[in-house]
Amino acid sequence: MALSEIDRNLLTRCLTRKPKAWEDFVDRFMGLVIHVINHSAQSRSIRLSAEDREDLAGEVFLTMVKDDFAVLRHFRGESSLATYLTVVTRRVVVGQLLKHKTAGRLSDAEAETHANAHSNGGEPGPIERLENREEVERLLEELSGPEAQIVRMYHLEGKSYQEISSQLGISENSIGPTLFRARQKMRRVGVDPAVG
Repeated sequence: MALSEIDRNLLTRCLTRKPKAWEDFVDRFMGLVIHVINHSAQSRSIRLSAEDREDLAGEVFLTMVKDDFAVLRHFRGESSLATYLTVVTRRVVVGQLLKHKTAGRLSDAEAETHANAHSNGGEPGPIERLENREEVERLLEELSGPEAQIVRMYHLEGKSYQEISSQLGISENSIGPTLFRARQKMRRVGVDPAVG
């Protein structure tokens, strides 16, 4: 299938950095990315948490924006954009899953970190907490509405996806993508310059 006019326009808008183009791109292809993540993990008998999926999706989208959208600039339009992004996503996800293969699944490394934090009183170090809090508060100045609420609840109040979902009456599956888009905005305004 050839490149559709809708995808051609979206790609052009992203590569020329038109306002809201990247958000539209993420909205359009988030479902595809999550599907490829789930399929890649299932085919390797790896169980993923919601946070694992968010991290992998973040890696995929960061790969796409790295080096001034180099991955998207290499797309030649000989297939549909969805087909091309499926291949890119699978490569990134499989690479990440192989990195964590010794742990058996991504959550194990996360659980170990969590257990170590609890052995130290369950709190991050004072400098780490201050830096994260300052970054989040600066990001919140750029956000509004539900996006700001989700970022505040997750990063400042330490609430889980499930708690945020029940308190705000939104789908638990929408929280990860919202947090991802918020992090993208944070990077664009220079709050968190470390990308990749």
